Amino acid sequence: MTEANTESNSAAPMIRMQAVNKHFGPLHVLKDIELEVPRGQVVIVLGPSGSGKSTLCRSINRLETIDSGVIEVDGKALPAEGKALARLRADVGMVFQQFNLFAHKSIVDNVLLAPVKVRKVSQSEARKTAMELLERVGIANQADKYPAQLSGGQQQRAAIARALAMRPKVMLFDEPTSALDPEMVQEVLDVMTSLAKEGMTMLVVTHEMGFARRAADRVIFMSDGEIVEDSTPDEFFTAPKSGRAKDFLAKILTH
Repeated sequence: MTEANTESNSAAPMIRMQAVNKHFGPLHVLKDIELEVPRGQVVIVLGPSGSGKSTLCRSINRLETIDSGVIEVDGKALPAEGKALARLRADVGMVFQQFNLFAHKSIVDNVLLAPVKVRKVSQSEARKTAMELLERVGIANQADKYPAQLSGGQQQRAAIARALAMRPKVMLFDEPTSALDPEMVQEVLDVMTSLAKEGMTMLVVTHEMGFARRAADRVIFMSDGEIVEDSTPDEFFTAPKSGRAKDFLAKILTH
């Protein structure tokens, strides 16, 4: 990220959501969401299935359109479509449950593709950066392999490297470990923890309670489309305020 980028709107939060509502038919999945994420903060979004967590995450780069309200990224309102939206998505890295890698391209080519196509970075510079990022996520030795030749954990780390290759201002993670075998979860969480320590602004939807405790600056707890609690990890895990959060933690932490 260039200094110009970081200073462009330094007073504004990196993410701002005001009075955001979203319906899927009769289902009201986001109810008057108010949320600000300052730059450099790691916000973990927890809650039961169907609480609106993934919809909230996906609405921030307009993978889900909202019915009403305002979403801003780095002080700018989310564009509706076209080139302005493409530019915003280039600044917002997204990592999904599924790895969404191009099966017919090598791992290094998956990582360098977007910087070349979208940022117009030269092929040689993009390849150099891609290799540095694959080194950073611990799979530089897999660079010339194809996605099918890698484990799930390795593929997800490649997906993180691919998102980082665009030099995003903020990273969104939507259940990044839920499709992984248990023994592969930690290797992905370790990469995410290192990003958090480096000051990357992150919003993470996850069920990984240990990671939430360790890496979060804030925990957002959602239930039935609403933000029910917004607190520090310590407060949330030791003294949740709402009955819904207490029930959720009782079920999760006894498993």
